[in-house]
Amino acid sequence: MYKKTTLLGKTYQFYSLKEIMAKANEERSGDQLAGIGAENMKERMAAKVVLADLTLADIRNYPLLSPEEDEVSKVIEEGVNESIYDVIKNWTLADLREYILDDRHLGSELLRISKGLTSEMIAAAAKIMSNLDLIQAASKIKIITYCQTKVGQTGVLAARAQPNHPSDNLQGMRASLYEALSYGVGDAMIGINPVIDTTDNIYGMLCETKEIMEQFSIPTQNCVLSHVTSQMRAIEKGAPADLIFQSLAGTQAGIESFGISVSMLDEATALIHEKGTAVGPNRWYLETGQGSELSAEAHFDIDQVTLEARCYGLAKRYKPFLVNTVVGFIGPEYLYDSKQVIRAGLEDHFMGKMHGLPMGVDVCYTNHMKADQNDMDTLSTLLAAAGVNFVIGVPMADDCMLNYQSLSYHDIATLRSVLRLSPAPPFEQWLEKQGIMENGKLTRLAGDPTLFMSKA
Repeated sequence: MYKKTTLLGKTYQFYSLKEIMAKANEERSGDQLAGIGAENMKERMAAKVVLADLTLADIRNYPLLSPEEDEVSKVIEEGVNESIYDVIKNWTLADLREYILDDRHLGSELLRISKGLTSEMIAAAAKIMSNLDLIQAASKIKIITYCQTKVGQTGVLAARAQPNHPSDNLQGMRASLYEALSYGVGDAMIGINPVIDTTDNIYGMLCETKEIMEQFSIPTQNCVLSHVTSQMRAIEKGAPADLIFQSLAGTQAGIESFGISVSMLDEATALIHEKGTAVGPNRWYLETGQGSELSAEAHFDIDQVTLEARCYGLAKRYKPFLVNTVVGFIGPEYLYDSKQVIRAGLEDHFMGKMHGLPMGVDVCYTNHMKADQNDMDTLSTLLAAAGVNFVIGVPMADDCMLNYQSLSYHDIATLRSVLRLSPAPPFEQWLEKQGIMENGKLTRLAGDPTLFMSKA
């Protein structure tokens, strides 16, 4: 593919779709590290102009990574509805953007046409959208999923409680979880990142979280975020798991670096449906994050926004209950500062929703990044306005095990209060029974974890 355009008297030439896609990205330190980003703002704008004029057929006819060579590409290609694609294949990316943003086209219509799109097309649309465009488009799309409970309803901001502990101490995990529950956090899931990835440890954590859920009749779901094979062994042993977890990448080489394959994920799907403890059909929890492919030297000169969209193309195969991008977890090598983190969070949320996924975001950053908690407040507010399905909370916004900064439990309570959002309905009813909420607002009892210690 050879394309060129002239801006302000200077001609810019691009020689491949990979180059156009990469240079049309908003500035991204990861693309600069990979040596594929635009040299300056003028070249970036030229690439956006060229990209906007390409047709959807152009993007599909010039695959960035051939389905014959990459199983993630194969999954994405197999997921395209050919009859819908045939209707829209001659649209330009500019046409697609206008269609998405047109107020006459509701979320249901966006989900219908998305079935005829590849992940690369969705990524390309994101590249020619402003932050406000991404918020507006994503806000139209509602994705309701069902595990033990349902999340994704209009007016709901769900939250995962992440009561990690630096030594996997179960009593320490309980203490953190009690604090989360006291602020109304945990309706999306109780999900723990373990330090020790062994069958017995995973088994113990799943049993502990399920025991707490049953002891207090908490309407939620549990998960331990270890490698999928460790969870599978624990589930085979009889561990009570509502959800099964795995991190994804956007290339076959990327997922292989995580020690997984499509066939392994298919096997895990069969297991969680056979031996999992959930009642609903959506039993996967999947995580992604821009830059992981470059870390694994598995990016094939493809930009990190497009690779992130390809993660969602793979995730869609498994009809997950929850998906989230851990937006600033890797660090400044891939997202240099708060501006890049905020943009990436909005891109990822939009792209996930356009894939039909129940998209959440871990609003986070590392301490060596040019960002702070005020920036996370800004991003979380924008995402809540955009209709994000869920966010993640840790004690005092500081994960003592993973050593990164996220949202605190009380941050999530504040977001709900300011934007008039609620926990998932069964969880809100449970909070009212506990005396933690009344008439949609937290009571004076909120924030006191000893409420549960006295009942334990």
